[in-house]
Amino acid sequence: MPFCEISKYQNGVDATGNNGTKIFYRTYGQGPVKVLLIIGLAGTHSSWVPQIKALTGTIIPNDDESPAAADRSSGEGSGIEVCAFDNRGMGLSSVPTKKSEYTTRIMAKDAIAIMDHLGWEKAHVFGHSMGAMIACKLAALVPKRVLSLALLNVTGGGYECIPRLDRQTLSIAVRFLKAKTPEQRAAVDLDTHYSKEYLEEYVGTKTRRAILYQEYVKGISASGMQSNCGFDGQINACWTHKISRADLESICSAGFLISVIHGRDDVIAQLCHAKSLAKKLYPYARMVELPGGHLVSHERTEEVNDALLELIKASSSKISPYDWTNLPKKSTGWSITPLTRKSSPEGSNVSVMVDIVARLQIFLVFFFGLFMLAFEFMRRGVSRLKPVRVSAALT
Repeated sequence: MPFCEISKYQNGVDATGNNGTKIFYRTYGQGPVKVLLIIGLAGTHSSWVPQIKALTGTIIPNDDESPAAADRSSGEGSGIEVCAFDNRGMGLSSVPTKKSEYTTRIMAKDAIAIMDHLGWEKAHVFGHSMGAMIACKLAALVPKRVLSLALLNVTGGGYECIPRLDRQTLSIAVRFLKAKTPEQRAAVDLDTHYSKEYLEEYVGTKTRRAILYQEYVKGISASGMQSNCGFDGQINACWTHKISRADLESICSAGFLISVIHGRDDVIAQLCHAKSLAKKLYPYARMVELPGGHLVSHERTEEVNDALLELIKASSSKISPYDWTNLPKKSTGWSITPLTRKSSPEGSNVSVMVDIVARLQIFLVFFFGLFMLAFEFMRRGVSRLKPVRVSAALT
């Protein structure tokens, strides 16, 4: 099995801290165009199968030596080589025990080490959810090695990781924390990943929910439930993630094109945060909104694949970012534009105030949600109490 020993491609403190850490990866297809796929929280490399198939025309990994490997198809995406891997803390990759060993910066350096291991000088970098946060950090660290950037169902990390707070989401959170078996985890994952409408659609005589449930149970049973160390560590990576102004400047300095792809019905990563990030990446970013949930790459596979292939094609044609973006032109406040940066004190002050108000709103909504969750637990607890029987002697 192909593994990348991270410390071999790092120096100093990075190499010492990652001594023994190994990342499991697989490559698919052949060609001069390289694509690095970074999956999200609790996901494995196999979560990218619909995209791997569209990009390379095959789902048979290059390290597969079985007879079936000889039948690899060149497919629509011929000329593209893809690498997908398990992040640290999940799948077949190492599981560090300390939370401090999980940050999007550290995990971005894992991805860079894989590129070095494969001998890839540059690549198109596509990430989903936490993987999109990692992709942003990678692009900020080594912008000259990125050909294009696709951010699927992304947020800016930190408080933006707080999901939409309503009865449905609180119910999902409780079920997720209680899930101890593949069957329980599969049931809650479906409600997390897909829109309700999609799950209720019939395929023949069965609903998609029934079909996907069996697939999820099989997949989770095969890869195993994520360890507590891995889950806590990856949660820490999301919560501590932040894209600074310096990161934005670094990303935009290289001038590569960006696609921000998001499902409108995502209950985990809210659409408004993805839009906010896209605006900060103007004029290099294009916003692609699709009907669907958090795993929009599975729910709207064809549309997502078309968007990714279009990004690769547009990047190779060297079109102007102003011809690529579909975002409104910025007229006031701080913005990043090709070769220049504009700033106005008034616009900056307004921007700061808007950010403070937004954070305050999130703070209040979050604690209101916690209060409602605690109230629901108390209500259920009281309802289970049996009434005290009054002694007959007192009647």
